Amino acid sequence: MQIGIHLPHIGRKAGPDAIRRAAIQAEELGFADVWVSEHIIIPKDANYPPSPNFWDPVLTLTWAAAYTKRVKLGTSVLVLPMRHPLPLAKELATLQNLSQGRLILGAGVGWMEAEFGALGVPFRERGRRMDEGIAMMKAVWNDDPVTFSARWIAAKIETMRMQPKPCEPIPIWIGGSSDAAVARALRLDGWHGGGRIAPEELPAIVQRLRAGRPDGGFTISLRTSDAGGDSGVLRARLEGYKADGIGHVLVAPEERGLDEYLAAVERVARCAEGL
Repeated sequence: MQIGIHLPHIGRKAGPDAIRRAAIQAEELGFADVWVSEHIIIPKDANYPPSPNFWDPVLTLTWAAAYTKRVKLGTSVLVLPMRHPLPLAKELATLQNLSQGRLILGAGVGWMEAEFGALGVPFRERGRRMDEGIAMMKAVWNDDPVTFSARWIAAKIETMRMQPKPCEPIPIWIGGSSDAAVARALRLDGWHGGGRIAPEELPAIVQRLRAGRPDGGFTISLRTSDAGGDSGVLRARLEGYKADGIGHVLVAPEERGLDEYLAAVERVARCAEGL
């Protein structure tokens, strides 16, 4: 089972030095990948996320990529329907090339209606915009010239060109546990579940995913916390995920200070030994 770690790009510990140190630490400790999340703008009195200080995920990963050589770079998750696919496709292709093929695109439909409203994106169209946006990005990543007929996203693409192309295909893992999310994941490269999924629900989800995609190229991933610093609880949780057939786990430390975060990452590495 592969283990990833979430970078400190949110809240008071976020900053260029924190991100650099964390990315280097993750690579030195042998983690498979480092991850970032996304919120662009949030209501002042929102209960979640706990901080509005969200550094941009693509730029954060670009910064991390510059200080590492091996560790992969993932998004947990980009809210694709909030963004226009064409500039995002350009950014992701550039990051894939700058990192020499290390990007994993974790993607979801989003849930914060006010955020969509601030960006002028119809909230109730987000599933359809998600599917069309992914198809549009894959088209400009693969076709040259490209023609694409869009219905839900404002775009007129007729015999046009976008470069650079990704040096390697960008795997797309879909976040969410709804029927639509699972079905969408089965059409792509992986599933990236959130930490709010009850443990007793996991076996059925894994069984459904493996029934639809038995091939080894399909990744089943799950995001979890660091169990509040309780190493015994985290080790038992990771062992349970492995027994359930989860092939990749992203651990997101919840410590608010940088020193506490870095120490938590070391604990996670020890908990993951031998898995």
